[in-house]
Amino acid sequence: MTPHIPDAVSWCLAAGALAAAALLLRQRRITGSLGERIGALEDSVAARDEAAHRLAAVQAPALATAPHALPGDLPPAADARLAGTAFAGHLHSVLEQFAGAAALARDRADQSAKTALKGAVRALQGLANEQQLSISDMQDRHDDPDVLRDLLEIDHANSQFGRRAQAIAVLCGSWPGRQRRVSALSDVVRGAKSRIRDYRRVEVRTQLELAVVSRAVEPVVLAVAELLDNAARHSQPNTTVEVNLQPAHNGACVVIDDAGVGMDEREVRRAGYLLSGQRAVDVTRLGDPPQFGFAVIGVLAARYGFSVSVDTRSPYGGVRAVLFLPSALLTQPEPETEPEPAAAAQPAPAATAFPAPAPAPAPAFPAEPLRQTAGGLPKRRRRHASPEPAAAAQPAADARLGSEADWDAAWGRSAEDTARRMGAFARGTRAGRAATTDPEGTPQA
Repeated sequence: MTPHIPDAVSWCLAAGALAAAALLLRQRRITGSLGERIGALEDSVAARDEAAHRLAAVQAPALATAPHALPGDLPPAADARLAGTAFAGHLHSVLEQFAGAAALARDRADQSAKTALKGAVRALQGLANEQQLSISDMQDRHDDPDVLRDLLEIDHANSQFGRRAQAIAVLCGSWPGRQRRVSALSDVVRGAKSRIRDYRRVEVRTQLELAVVSRAVEPVVLAVAELLDNAARHSQPNTTVEVNLQPAHNGACVVIDDAGVGMDEREVRRAGYLLSGQRAVDVTRLGDPPQFGFAVIGVLAARYGFSVSVDTRSPYGGVRAVLFLPSALLTQPEPETEPEPAAAAQPAPAATAFPAPAPAPAPAFPAEPLRQTAGGLPKRRRRHASPEPAAAAQPAADARLGSEADWDAAWGRSAEDTARRMGAFARGTRAGRAATTDPEGTPQA
């Protein structure tokens, strides 16, 4: 039996080697699969870390700073490695909640800023109106050319101040605050021209026989004034701002061309966004200092139904602004009211038993020609007694006449004559009134 022992040992060693090889192969396969799984888990952890970092460092600040941004407008919170996982869904939910909270905070801040601005602007508008009344009263009381020239400059500065306050009030939700009658389109443009600083540089080249309805006159004046002010501020002082009125198929256009610096593509897109008036404008994000012009025009355009565009280059290298008024905001100019006919042209009342009034006495002072100041303004006349009445009144003054009879005698008229004239005038007035109505108040022929 001794010779068979080595063979048995050999077979055992061979079987053990085969079992060990099989175990080694199995262990290697298990180790490889575990390595792949660990690598996938590591990739998933890295993707989650990267998504969380992007959410905290990129997307959340973008939602906090970008006005009215939505989660769909931003890149996805997770990359392709996390697509369809619960972690990606949770990240998207967090992003939506943060976007809603940011939008709510922006709306509250914007509403608070608008409320504060509206209260302050109302007080400023009241002061501007009081100042305007004071300036108008001074213009009526003073006739000195130098004083009137200074008052006109103060009046122009006050009108600019009122326009700025009015624009801010409109942006904060108020109405323009003025109701005007139907006005010709050319008068509307001239009214807007008078409210800007550089009004001398604006040239209205064409006229148009159309008028703006009363409810849209003040909004259109304010919008055109903002466009003219923007064109004048962004162009050289030695250039002109050209305004043309053009009819259209279903409305009319106010075309404003300047020779300024123009706008790049980004500025044109932002201006189009503001002028559209489709979304509410956050007053806290209009720059420093804030630029209210395009935002105010957009609010007025959306509220009253006209449109404004600045996406065209002017022939002079600047910007061409076009304000389009639809036919619903246009009408025909009102006919000018003719002056009432003079009293002499009216038919005489029916004859009565009362005597006709005596003819009026000749004026004691001769008519003087209308004089004008050096600036072309009418000059108030100061009346002085003519030499004849003064000479006739001199003896009476020397005698210190105090009675009415002496005063009438000084003017060459007796007291009886004066009483007779006044009585005739009163009787003629009563006769004229009685001839037009009967005792019951019914008009007669």
